[in-house]
Amino acid sequence: MIALIQRVSQANVSVNQKIIGEIEQGILVLLAIEPDDNEAKAKRLAERVAGYRIFEDDAGKMHLNVKQIGGEILVISQFTLAADTNSGMRPSFTTAAKPEVSIPLYQSFCRQLREYGFAIPTGEFGADMKVSLVNDGPVTFTLTC
Repeated sequence: MIALIQRVSQANVSVNQKIIGEIEQGILVLLAIEPDDNEAKAKRLAERVAGYRIFEDDAGKMHLNVKQIGGEILVISQFTLAADTNSGMRPSFTTAAKPEVSIPLYQSFCRQLREYGFAIPTGEFGADMKVSLVNDGPVTFTLTC
């Protein structure tokens, strides 16, 4: 399971020119599911995202998590993060989980984050989405489980 997290001052996702999810200050999560992922990994990754300290305290150090700053989390499915890019000039997606595996784990990941008290707006799994964001910093990390 791969989460590309970006600290944002705002972000939104639209499908067919209609915004379906948006946040102000917080974290944009681009989430990829791999074939060997499971519920335990979804739970652990959600815990890491919710607790990851990427927001600055009064001294300008990254010591605060998204909950501590009253931030929000937007989750978007992004199977291309699981691509095999080690050879050739075209990515292979054989390392990404099929929808029958990924959809329930994507939903589980979002459910876990909701248990931490976040609303969790999302994109639409499998849709052609347009994502807009203002990356704050820029601050971007890859978390895996």
